[in-house]
Amino acid sequence: FGERTVEDSDRIQIVAPKIAENGRNVPVEVTTDLPGLESMTLFSDSNPSPLLARARFTPEAGPRLAMRFKLGGSGNLIAIVEAEGKLYRAALPVKVTAGGCGG
Repeated sequence: FGERTVEDSDRIQIVAPKIAENGRNVPVEVTTDLPGLESMTLFSDSNPSPLLARARFTPEAGPRLAMRFKLGGSGNLIAIVEAEGKLYRAALPVKVTAGGCGG
């Protein structure tokens, strides 16, 4: 995202378990009601390779990204949403009790 400003937003929802008993298979869903959705990018600050997913959206697509991910340990899921040319951010802490990228 380079030097672009990223604004925290309560219009992005990240849904994931607060405690993931198996870090190898964690369901995550990101939704937003921001108008003009262009892309969603999801990171995990606990993974050796933090980028989990990036999706671009057309106007016809629904504003939702849902997948299962491998998390390297406890940390934050960070969603960056690009809408109407601006960047917005939300984060959710997730505790991983077993598995993950290192175990």
